[in-house]
Amino acid sequence: MASVQDIGLSAAINLLSAFAFLFAFAMLRLQPVNDRVYFPKWYLKGIRGSPTRSRGIMTRFVNLDWTTYVKFLNWMPAALKMPEPELIEHAGLDSAVYIRIYLLGLKMFIPITLLAFGVLVPVNWTGETLDKIDDLTFSNVDKLSISNVPPGSPRFWAHLTMTYVFTIWTCYTLYMEYKTVATMRLRHLASETRRPDQLTVLVRNVPPDPDESVNEHVEHFFCVNHPDHYLCHQVVYNANDLAKLVAQRKAVQNWLTYYENKYERKPSNRPTTKTGYGGFWGTTVDAIDFYTSKIEDLAEKEAAEREKIMNDPKAIVPAAFVSFKSRWGTAVCAQTQQCHNPTIWLTEWAPEPRDVFWDNLAIPYVELSIRRLITTVALFFLIFCFMIPIAFVQSLANLEGIQKVLPFLKPLIDMKTVKSVIQGFLPGIALKIFLIILPTILMTMSQIEGYTSLSYLDRRSAEKYFWFIIVNVFLGSIITGTAFQQLKSFLEQPPTEIPKTVGVSIPMKATFFITYIMVDGWAGIAAEILRLVPLVIFHLKNTFLVKTEQDRQQAMDPGHLDFATSEPRIQFYFLLGLVYAAVAPILLPFIIVFFAFSYVVFRHQVINVYDQKYESGARYWPDVHRRLIICLIISQLLMMGLLSTKKLAKATALLLPQPILTIWFNRYCAGRFESAFSRFPLQEAMVKDTLEKATEPNLNLKEYLRDAYVHPVFKGKDIDRPRVVDEEESNPLVPTKRTSQATSRYNSEASSATATPVANKHTGSP
Repeated sequence: MASVQDIGLSAAINLLSAFAFLFAFAMLRLQPVNDRVYFPKWYLKGIRGSPTRSRGIMTRFVNLDWTTYVKFLNWMPAALKMPEPELIEHAGLDSAVYIRIYLLGLKMFIPITLLAFGVLVPVNWTGETLDKIDDLTFSNVDKLSISNVPPGSPRFWAHLTMTYVFTIWTCYTLYMEYKTVATMRLRHLASETRRPDQLTVLVRNVPPDPDESVNEHVEHFFCVNHPDHYLCHQVVYNANDLAKLVAQRKAVQNWLTYYENKYERKPSNRPTTKTGYGGFWGTTVDAIDFYTSKIEDLAEKEAAEREKIMNDPKAIVPAAFVSFKSRWGTAVCAQTQQCHNPTIWLTEWAPEPRDVFWDNLAIPYVELSIRRLITTVALFFLIFCFMIPIAFVQSLANLEGIQKVLPFLKPLIDMKTVKSVIQGFLPGIALKIFLIILPTILMTMSQIEGYTSLSYLDRRSAEKYFWFIIVNVFLGSIITGTAFQQLKSFLEQPPTEIPKTVGVSIPMKATFFITYIMVDGWAGIAAEILRLVPLVIFHLKNTFLVKTEQDRQQAMDPGHLDFATSEPRIQFYFLLGLVYAAVAPILLPFIIVFFAFSYVVFRHQVINVYDQKYESGARYWPDVHRRLIICLIISQLLMMGLLSTKKLAKATALLLPQPILTIWFNRYCAGRFESAFSRFPLQEAMVKDTLEKATEPNLNLKEYLRDAYVHPVFKGKDIDRPRVVDEEESNPLVPTKRTSQATSRYNSEASSATATPVANKHTGSP
C-alpha cells in the first residue's frame, strides 16, 4: 500500500493540475473571442450578443478590463445562485435531476464520514495488529483501515453496528430523493408546454395485409379502434441510405466553403487539392471546381434516392407515429395492449422528435431479440477480455512490474520522488487512459440492439458501462491476475467464497482508489470545464469555414451532458464510498471533494454551456436508483465476506438480513414511485386537455403535428401524407381496400375488424 507521502505527492500533482485547468478556464472565458465557446447556450437562446462587435481591433480578441481578472473566480458562486425552478426552466428537468445526483452524494456521505471518523477510525487506529506482525511492510494509512483490527476482536462489533447505520441512512436518503424526483417529474409533466410527443405514440410491428399498404392499414386500424381520438399518422420510411448521402454532401460542402474562403483571402492563387481520400494523394485538381462537381453529383444521387423511397412500397417500414386529438386518448393507446396477439400493433409513448434515432426504426422487429442476445454475449466477452490490457497496464504501473520489464530503470525507480509518483499517480492515470475508448464501443453496441430513441440508447449504454466498471475497474483492480485467470478462479470456487476472496483484498487497494479518485474526479472534472477540444474546433471553423453570422452560430459546439458515461462514473464513486465506509474511511473525504467540486462545475455547465439533445423528464431516475441499490448490496456482501475471515461467524450471520431487507426496500420504492416514470396518469392527461381546450379553443392540432415526425431528410419536401380525421366528420364508414374480410386470416390477427364490424367502402357489406 502506498504511504502517506505517496498519497500527498499524488494529491499535490492532481490539485496543481486541477488549479491549472481552472485558472486557464477562468482566463479564457473572459476573452471576447472565446465567448461562444464558454457561453453557447445563451447564444442559442438568442439572449446574448457577440462581444466582438463594435469594438476595436484589439478588444475584439482580448479583454482589457483588468477588474474582470480580479474577480475571475466569480463563476463559482454564480453557478450556485440560480434557484432550482429556474434551472429546470432554463436547462430542463434532465439536467436539474442529474445535478441532484452529486447533491445526493453529499447528503449521503457527509454524515457517514463524520460517523466513520468519529467511531471507526479510532477503533482501527488503536487495533495495533500491524505493528505486531514481523516482516510486514505497511504505512500509517493501513492503520486507519480494518486491517489493523486483530481477528476475533470485539472491536468488530463497532464495524457491524456502523454497517447497519450506514445502510439505514443510505436507504433513507435514496427514498427521500426518489420521492422528490418523482414529485418533480409529475409537476414538470403537469406544467410542461405542449409538445408533439404528448399527443403521439410510436406503433411498431404493424402486421402485413394483402389488400392494404402500411399507410392504409394503420389508418384503418386506428379509425376503428380509436374512433373518437385518432387524428393522423406518419408512416416511417427507411431513409438510412438517403441520410448517409445528405451527411456526405454536408461534409463536402464544408470543404468547398473552406477553399472558397481561402480563395477570397488570396485571389491570386487558385486553391488545389488531390482527388484521393482526404486530398492526400491522387491527381491534383482545382479544389473549388472539384468539390462543386462532387456536390452536384451528390445532389443528383440524393434526388434519385428520394424518388426511389417515395415510389417503393418496400421503403415503408411496419411502423408509424400515430397522433391523437387529446393527451387522454394518447395515454390510453400508449399504455394498453392493442390486440389479442401481444406481438403485433405494439404501442409506446413516442420520443420527442429530436430524441428519435431514425436509423433503428428501419430494423425489422423480429431481429431485435436476436440482436440483443448477440450484444449481451458480446458484452460479456468485452468485459472480461478488457481485463487483459487493464491488468497488463496495472502490472506495469507499480514498482515490481516496471523493474521486471525495464530492469535498467531500477536506479531511477529507487529515487524517492520517482517512487512516490509511480505508486501514487501512475496507476490511476493508466486506468483512466484505457477507459477513454470504452463509451464509444458501448454506444455502438446499444445502437446495434435497435433502440429507437437517443435517451434510451444513453440509458442502455449507461447500464453496460456500470457493469463494466463494477467488474473491471472495481473487482479487476482489487483482484490481481489476468482476465481469464480471474474468471477461472471465480468459476472454480464456490459462490459463497467469492465475497471472501474480494473482501480480503479490499483494504489493500484503498490507496489505489484514492489515486484514481484524484485523477478522475479532481483533475478530470477540472479538465472537462476547460473545453479544450471544442475551443480548438471552434477557432478552426471560425478561421476556415465561417462566412456569415449564421455560419458562426453553427460553428458552436455547446456539447451536452453525456448520461451514458457520467451516470455510471458517479455511481462508481457511490460504490467506493459504501464499500470503504466501514473498511477504510480514509477514502471518504476524497469522495466528498469529488461530489462538491462536480456539483459546482456541472451547475455552471448546464447553465451556460450544455444544450441537451433531448428532454426525457428525468425518466432515467429509476435506473439510477436501482444501480445505487446494487452498489449498496455489493458493499454488504463484501463486508460479510471480509468479516467471515476475521473469525466472527456469529457476527457475520447478523449481516445476512441486510441484503434481503435492501432488496425489499428496492421493491417497495419501485412499487411506490416507478409508475411516475413510465406512465402518465389519465387524470392529469384530462386536466391538461381540458385546460388547453379552454385557453386555446381554436388550436389547429393537425397543423401543429403536420411535420413533427417527418424524417429530417424529408423536412420541407412533399411526402405521402394520410388524410386527417376531422372532428366534424360524420361518416361512420371506415374506407378499406380489402376484397374479403370474412375469409382473410388478417381479419382475425392483423386488423381491428375482429372486435368491430366495419362497413366495406367498396363492397358495401360489413
